[in-house]
Amino acid sequence: MPTLLLVDGSSYLYRAFHALPDLRNSRDEPTGAIYGVLNMLRRLDADTRQRNIAYKACVFDAKGKTFRDDWYPDYKANRPSMPDDLVRQIAPIHAGVAALGWPILSVPGVEADDVIGTLARRAAAQGLEVIISTGDKDLSQIVDDRITLVNTMSGETLDTAGVLAKFGVPPERIVDYLTLVGDAVDNVPGVAKVGPKTAVKWLTQYGSLDGVIAAANDIGGAVGQNLRAALDFLPLGRRLVTVRCDLDPAELPQLPDSLAPLTPQLPQRDTLIEFFTRYEMKSWLKEAQRLEPSQPFPVGHSASTSASSARAAKAVNTASAEAASPEPTAFPTPPEKHYETILDWPTFERWLTKISAAPLTALDTETTSLDPLNARIVGVSFAVAPGEAAYLPLAHDYAGAPAQLPIDEALARLKPWLESPQHAKIGQHLKYDEHVFANHGIALRGIAHDTLLESYVLESGKSGVRGHDLGQLAERHLGLATISFESLCGKGASQIGFNQVAVEQAAEYGAEDADLCLRLHACFYPQIAAHAGLAYIYGDIEIPAREVLFRMERNGVLIDAEALARQSNALGQRLLELEAQIYEAAGQPFNINSPKQLGNILFSKLGLPARKKTPSGTPSTDEEVLSELALDYPLPKLLLESRQIVKLKGTYADKLPKMIDPKTGRVHTHFAQAVAVTGRLASSDPNLQNIPVRTAEGRRIRAAFVAPPGSRIVSADYSQIELRIMAHLSQDAGLLDAFAHGEDVHRATAAEIFGLTPPEVSADQRRVAKVINFGLIYGMSAFGLARQLGLERSAAQGYIERYFARYPGVARYMEETRHEARMNGYVETVFGRRLWLPDIRAAQAGRRQGAERAAINAPMQGTAADLIKLAMIAVQDWISHEHLHTRLILQVHDELVLEVPEAELPRLRAELPPLMTRVAALRVPLAVEVGVGANWDEAH
Repeated sequence: MPTLLLVDGSSYLYRAFHALPDLRNSRDEPTGAIYGVLNMLRRLDADTRQRNIAYKACVFDAKGKTFRDDWYPDYKANRPSMPDDLVRQIAPIHAGVAALGWPILSVPGVEADDVIGTLARRAAAQGLEVIISTGDKDLSQIVDDRITLVNTMSGETLDTAGVLAKFGVPPERIVDYLTLVGDAVDNVPGVAKVGPKTAVKWLTQYGSLDGVIAAANDIGGAVGQNLRAALDFLPLGRRLVTVRCDLDPAELPQLPDSLAPLTPQLPQRDTLIEFFTRYEMKSWLKEAQRLEPSQPFPVGHSASTSASSARAAKAVNTASAEAASPEPTAFPTPPEKHYETILDWPTFERWLTKISAAPLTALDTETTSLDPLNARIVGVSFAVAPGEAAYLPLAHDYAGAPAQLPIDEALARLKPWLESPQHAKIGQHLKYDEHVFANHGIALRGIAHDTLLESYVLESGKSGVRGHDLGQLAERHLGLATISFESLCGKGASQIGFNQVAVEQAAEYGAEDADLCLRLHACFYPQIAAHAGLAYIYGDIEIPAREVLFRMERNGVLIDAEALARQSNALGQRLLELEAQIYEAAGQPFNINSPKQLGNILFSKLGLPARKKTPSGTPSTDEEVLSELALDYPLPKLLLESRQIVKLKGTYADKLPKMIDPKTGRVHTHFAQAVAVTGRLASSDPNLQNIPVRTAEGRRIRAAFVAPPGSRIVSADYSQIELRIMAHLSQDAGLLDAFAHGEDVHRATAAEIFGLTPPEVSADQRRVAKVINFGLIYGMSAFGLARQLGLERSAAQGYIERYFARYPGVARYMEETRHEARMNGYVETVFGRRLWLPDIRAAQAGRRQGAERAAINAPMQGTAADLIKLAMIAVQDWISHEHLHTRLILQVHDELVLEVPEAELPRLRAELPPLMTRVAALRVPLAVEVGVGANWDEAH
C-alpha cells in the first residue's frame, strides 16, 4: 500500500546533538548533529525499504513564535535556548537532508507537530498508510488505523493498541490525558498532584475530560481541590496540547496543498560530494562518488569521520548503537517524565512523605564546587520511581531567582531521613554527595546502591565502554541523550556556578540525574544479582569499601610543610649538580627538556644506539629508551635521575604544602574506585600512591607524612601477596609447600635454578630469582628477562626452563588461563571480579599477546586489590566497633597506613595482622608485616 513517511526533524536534531560527543572537522566546525541526523535518516530508509514509500518529508520547527505563544505567553518558557554549536549545524543539516532526496518542510507560525498532524490526516483520508518517526508523546493523539508512530530511539512502535497499552487510554483520549497531567517540557501546567495513574483512573471512570470537569465537585480530598482550582485553566490547557490537523495551505504558503511535492527525490550526487568533502565524512564521500545519476544513495552504513573526530564517532539510529551495527539496539521504553520543582513547604512535605515511604530513593546534589570537602549545596534531587522526580532548589541566587525554601531549615527537616539507615538510598558516585552533606553537618546513611559502582563491576574493561559517568551510562544502556552540565553552565573562563543557573533549567537537569539513577539501577542490578561472584564483589567489597574511602578522604594525612621546604631546597641543589654533570657528560650545555636537542646529543654527537623511533621517525628519548641505555652509558643514567628529581620536587616537595586544607591542616587525597580494571584504587589531587620508595629522595618525601603529637604512623603491608595468590590459583605443589612451611620463596627458587642448597644462595642469586618469580607470572619473555638481568638470552631461557621444571603447576595454570580468556573474553579474580580482555582475540599479534600476558597477571592483581579492600573494610569495622581513635589515612598498593594514638599501639600491633590475614582463606597463609614510626618512612 502507498505510504507517507514523516520525520519529526526537530526531535532528530536534539537527539543527534546530545547523543554524540563534540565531533568536529579540521575547520573546527561542529559536525556531530549533522552526522547523526543524516545517519538516522539513512537507517530509517533502510528500515522502510520494503514498504511502498510514495511520499516522505522531514519536518522541522520554523523560527519564531507560534499561535500557542499568542494563546499562552509562558508556553515553553522554561526551555533553554538552543546551544550555539547546534544552531551552527541547522543550515548544513537542512542542506544535507535535501541533498539525500528528502523533501523538507518548515512552516512559520505553527509547530512541526501541527504540520505532521495535518499531512498525516490528509494522507490517511486519501487511503494511504502513514508512518511517523518521532519520540514525541503528543503525536500519540493522532494515531488511528492508518497512522502509526515509530521511535527509533527505543525501537517502539505505537498503533492504536500500543497507545492504549502504554498510556492506559486510547488515542482519542490522549489530549484529555495530557491536559490533566500537564507537560513540564512545554511548561503547560496540568492538575497539581495528578499523575498518569490518577488521570487514567478519572478518564476511565468519567469517560472524558469533560466528564471529569462535570464531576469535579464530587471528587474529594486534596486532589479534588486541586482539580477545582485548575478548572479555569483546563480549556486553555486542552487547546495547548492539541495537535492541529486542519492547517489551511491558503493561509500558510509553505504548507503544500497536495502530497505531490513530497515525492522522494534522487540524491544530488554533486551536492553530496561537495557536502561530504566539506564536513569530512569520508566513507559517505566514497559512496557518493560511486553513485550513478539515477541511483539512490546507499542506506544502512555509517560514515567514517576525520581524525579530529574519529575518537568517538557513533551512529545515532538508537543514539548509542555502534556506528556499524546492522540493527538498532533495543532500549527499554522510557517512562513518562513527571518532574517537580519544590518551592513551597506543602510540596516539600509531600515529597518528604514520598521518599519516606519509597523502598529506594535516588538522591543527587548540585553544588558550588567539584572539591568534595569544600562544596556547598545549591540544590537536592530525589526520584522515587522511574520518571517521578523532583528538584529542591536551595541556593540559586541570581537576579530574579524565585523565592526558595531556607536552606538551613530545609536541610534540618531532611536530616532525619538523610541520616536514617532504614531509608535506602541510591545515587551516582554517592561518596561525593556524602562529603557534601557532611560539610553541612549531616551524616548520610542508608546508602544501598551506587550506579557508578554497578557499572564498574559489570563492564569495566569491556570493549566499547568509554566511561561510567551518568551521561555515558544513559546513552549506552537507555539510549537517551541527557542534559549536559556544560549546556547549563558553559565551560572555560566563561563558566558560571550552578547557583547562577535558572531554577527551571536546574530542576530539569537535577531531577533527570536522580531519575536516571533509578532506571540504570533497574538495568544493572538484576545482572549483578544473577552472578554470585559479581554480587559478592559489588555488595561485599565495593559498596562497603566506598564508605571506608569516604572516611579516609575525610581523615586526610598530616604533612610537615617545613620538612618539605627543606627537601625542596635540597632537591634544587641536587638538580644544579646533576645539570653540571649532564653538561660534562654531553660535552656541552643544551636544553635538557628539549627532546630534539637531547636526541642530537645522544644519537648524533655521542653515537648511542637508537632503540626506537617516534611516530615522526626521529629517535625516541622516552623513559623506556633512557632506562635501557642507562645500563651501559652514564649520560642516560644522569638524565633519568634528573627527571626523577624534577618530578619529586614539583609534584610533592613544592606542591603538597600548597594543598594543605586550611580548615583541617591536612592534605586530603581523592580515592577513585571506578578507574583501574583490576579493581585497584587510584589516588589523585594529590596522587599519594606514586611516591618512589627505592631512592633516598623519595623516602625523604614520605618522611614528611607525620603523626600528630601523641600518635604514631603504622604501616601494615601484605607480604609477597601476588606470589601467594599465584600459589593459590596454580595449586603448584612446590609453591604451596614453600609458603606452608614459611620458606623464603625467592631463596628456594634460586636454589633450584642455580643447583644449590638454600643456605648456599647468595644475595645476588636471590635477587635474580626474585626477578624471575615476579617477571614470569607477569608474562616476561626470555628476551625481557635477559635485558633486565644483563644476561645472554640463552642463559635467561635456561633459567625459565628450570623455573617451570621446579613449578610445573604455574606453567599449567598459565596455559589454562589463556584458554579460559580466549573462550570467555575475560578472566576472574578469586572472588569473582571479571577482568575483561578486549584484545584476547585480536588479529594483530602484538595486541593479542599483550592480552594473553594480561590474562595471566590480571587475576593476581585483581585478587590483591580485592584483598586490600576487604582488609580496609575489616579494619575500619573493628576500629568503629571498638570505638578506637585510630584512623585509616592511606591505602597504597598492598599497604594500609594508619594514624594511631600511642595508647592504642599495643592493640594495633597484636590485632591488626590476624585481622588482615583472616579476610580470606587461600590455599596458602597470608602474611602481614607491621611497622611503626613517627612518620611514614620510619614505619617501613
